[in-house]
Amino acid sequence: MSEAPAELIKLDTLKSNLANLNVVVKVLSIGEPRVIFSRRDRSEHRVGEALVGDETGCVLLTLWDNQIDAMRVGDVYEIRNGYTSLFRGLLRLNMGKFGTADKVETDIEEVNTKNNLSEERHGDTSWYQASKRPYRRRRRRY
Repeated sequence: MSEAPAELIKLDTLKSNLANLNVVVKVLSIGEPRVIFSRRDRSEHRVGEALVGDETGCVLLTLWDNQIDAMRVGDVYEIRNGYTSLFRGLLRLNMGKFGTADKVETDIEEVNTKNNLSEERHGDTSWYQASKRPYRRRRRRY
């Protein structure tokens, strides 16, 4: 039984909370990884972000541990079984533990960096803004 070819989508169609995404992207830059500790078992992990793009736009890809070392700037990868999420109201592409990134031989000549999906706010992000009460509550003194 052969596996059906995955449908590839372009980055300009991404929005939050999509799953089972298959995209072909070129790595434009990889940021410096930072160390975090898991809330579940307090184990140490590295997390970083790579700016990836295609002809239609670009987005930040979240990378964990060995995924950071596997990516190279300028290479083209096919990401399978990815998903999107919002981090502080900004769109992120993720691979998670079930996604894969395989280097492919196709080349993406021109990447549209003007359409950066990770720079615009998505959804209701009122929680992120500093909230002030519209009035000042006064205490009653007896």
